[in-house]
Amino acid sequence: MARRPPRTLSNEDRKLWSAVAKTVTRNAQPKKPVLDQSRPKPKPTPARTPEPDFKVQDFRIGETAPPSLPGHRLSPSISDRLAAAPVRMDHATHKKMKRGKLSPEGRIDLHGMTLDQAHPALIGFIQRAQAQGKRLVLVITGKGKHRDDPGPIPARRGVLKHQVPAWLRAAPLSGLVLEIREAHLRHGGSGAYYVYLRRSR
Repeated sequence: MARRPPRTLSNEDRKLWSAVAKTVTRNAQPKKPVLDQSRPKPKPTPARTPEPDFKVQDFRIGETAPPSLPGHRLSPSISDRLAAAPVRMDHATHKKMKRGKLSPEGRIDLHGMTLDQAHPALIGFIQRAQAQGKRLVLVITGKGKHRDDPGPIPARRGVLKHQVPAWLRAAPLSGLVLEIREAHLRHGGSGAYYVYLRRSR
């Protein structure tokens, strides 16, 4: 394929181009504004910190600060957890039991025992009571006492009081126990538990 020769302007085209080029004026670039260096630069305004929703009260050394928020407990007590548990026995019998109007058919006193002594004693007692057809028994744990020297690891007050419900809900006793509730004052109050057993088959 042959190349075309480069195109050249004719005399008429050159005259026309010259006439057009004379009418064109060069655009002047806008001058940049000169900043006045004598004026101080405006300081940036700091962002406003949102004010808290609560008012912080003044505090002086030596005074007791009033509580600003209601206190709270990290975990509910064993009594609160048992009271909030759903009732799994007859409601009429449950009401009588809570009011202390039912007499326990057997009792065991774990007060003063160590955990290693109390656990097997409780298992044997519950198994025998259920085999004998007893329904309501009383487990006495005591409320626990404050220790003068708790040692490097703080121990919870009333270890047996907190441990016994867990033992009653775990194997091998979970299948024998129907209900666990804190005893009425006439039967020991917070230092004892009513344990309502299932019927023996």
